[in-house]
Amino acid sequence: MAEIPGPEPDADGGGAAVAAAGGLHAYQMRLHAAYGPVVRFRLPGAESAVSVADPVLLEATEHLDERPEGLFAFLDPFFETGNLQVMPAGEHAPWRRLMLSVLAGRPSHERHFPRFTELVTELADRWAERAGGEAVCLQRELTTLSLRMICAYALGGDAVDPERAVEAFEVVLTEHLGRLYRAPGRERDGGERDGEERDGEERAREALGHLRTVVDEVVTAHRHGGAGGRSDLIRALVDAGESPARIRDTVMVTLLAAHHTTGVAVSWTLHLLGRHPEAAGRVAAELDRVLGDRAAPAYADLRRLPYLTMVLKEAMRLCPPGPYGARRTTEPLTLGDYEIPAGTTVFYPFQAVHLNPDVWPDPEKFVPERFTAEETARRPRLAYVPFGLGPRGCEGARLAMVEAELILAVLLKRFRFRPEPGHEVVPVERFVLWAADDIRMRVVPRTGP
Repeated sequence: MAEIPGPEPDADGGGAAVAAAGGLHAYQMRLHAAYGPVVRFRLPGAESAVSVADPVLLEATEHLDERPEGLFAFLDPFFETGNLQVMPAGEHAPWRRLMLSVLAGRPSHERHFPRFTELVTELADRWAERAGGEAVCLQRELTTLSLRMICAYALGGDAVDPERAVEAFEVVLTEHLGRLYRAPGRERDGGERDGEERDGEERAREALGHLRTVVDEVVTAHRHGGAGGRSDLIRALVDAGESPARIRDTVMVTLLAAHHTTGVAVSWTLHLLGRHPEAAGRVAAELDRVLGDRAAPAYADLRRLPYLTMVLKEAMRLCPPGPYGARRTTEPLTLGDYEIPAGTTVFYPFQAVHLNPDVWPDPEKFVPERFTAEETARRPRLAYVPFGLGPRGCEGARLAMVEAELILAVLLKRFRFRPEPGHEVVPVERFVLWAADDIRMRVVPRTGP
């Protein structure tokens, strides 16, 4: 077997290299550019790690059903019954089946579609009033919208204060994710810096307390026949005999994952369409043809918008909301010419897979036509993995696509989006692929096809 290429081990276990690159995602991209589609490295939380950007080789890892605990430890504070992101395979399988029975079900999607449409329309109406004025901050506003949508779905109603809930998620994630790859020199050394860290921890505790209170109130209402009874997810968890703490943990992880994924995916899509007006024109023409004078699609209309779906998929290829996934081998694994030892963390660097030039010609170009049925059939099955793969892939993938397609259909039927002059969009790694100073765009009402 060949030796897996990679950098020489750092004395600090890789933390400095990750910090210097601007995050783990950026570091992996650098490694693949330097060493090829399979690379070994070290980092805190995963002493032995291998990153795989070859979609054919990924197939040999698809069965893996364990996640490295250290890598996801920053999420521990969210959970009372144990970190749901790293639950053992035996416990995870029935939990996943339950989640899929709700989140992947068409009847549930159709039942909530009218409320989703109301929420998107409310946002579009607010933007119409501001058209021609100040630029819209897409990621902030669309993340808030997607949180309201998942609250309607998972909680059976609106969050009491969705903007505060979004802010609370950001406070907790920023504090705990920041500890994972703390740059050298950031260790506690007493004095002012120590006080700043204590303040950050206190803000995170308060924010987490707020989130738990919101979810607890809805679960309690459900058990007493209140508004929470409209939640398919909570009802399924209660019917399955899950404990109140596990129900709360499950709802928390659903809100966490869903509010980021949809809002971020739509914001990057609108950003790319703003830079490619010809593609934006094709989407608008398709919407006019399918919807006519209607301002929003019905659920069945989504299947009649293939070009809009291709645009969304191409945007998620270039800017996958979650930059990477990770699994842990429990026994030796053969990966092409390489032997992966048991206990190794295997990384799925989604963007590196999506930009692999052996699979995607001119990989950095925005070409929605890559996702015609004919082109898709020519590629390896795992060449496109924005929602992960295998038994730990995203349970809410189909729901996220329904939400994103609806949001795009409503917004692009009513508006054109233009880049804000002088505003530079800089991707940065957080829990998702974010923009350093948001994505600011001008919203222009459509006056014709």
